[in-house]
Amino acid sequence: MAKTVLDMPGIQAPIGYFDPVGYSTKVSDEGMLWFRAAELKHSRVAMLAFTGWCINGAGIHFPGYLSKAEGVTFESLSKMAPKDAWEAMPTSGKAQIVFSIFIAEVVTEMIKPHYTLAGDDFDPIDGLKRYKTEEAKLKAQNTELANGRLAMIGMMGFSAALYYPGSVPAIGTFF
Repeated sequence: MAKTVLDMPGIQAPIGYFDPVGYSTKVSDEGMLWFRAAELKHSRVAMLAFTGWCINGAGIHFPGYLSKAEGVTFESLSKMAPKDAWEAMPTSGKAQIVFSIFIAEVVTEMIKPHYTLAGDDFDPIDGLKRYKTEEAKLKAQNTELANGRLAMIGMMGFSAALYYPGSVPAIGTFF
């Protein structure tokens, strides 16, 4: 387990250490690990969402029907805004998505040791083992955190552009 929040991966240029509210001085080590796990989880979801949004915006989609019985094609959904596409999706499709997320959450909570007790080296699928040095592992962790943070900001930009047209001028050029 990291001795302090200053020992955790993620403190990097150009921002450096950033804790304007002072959470790191107000919560336990386990609490900080929970915050880090939440940051990683949200980062990974944001990276997938950002990639999906860009692919959809480029007009790329699966061929055929999402639901032949209800006449919903992937192409028809790809031409809608995300909120409208969700509304047009059959209830059984929404249920499958929610159930898949539920199962993923349950499985990750059951892994031992729990991520709030395992330290910042928590690696349930042994993905970090491929890095032979501590420097390479730290670089990989910092890269994932930086990309995830950027993806979260990117998704906020996409959401702002969707709900407040003209609020992000560059997005109108690309999508």
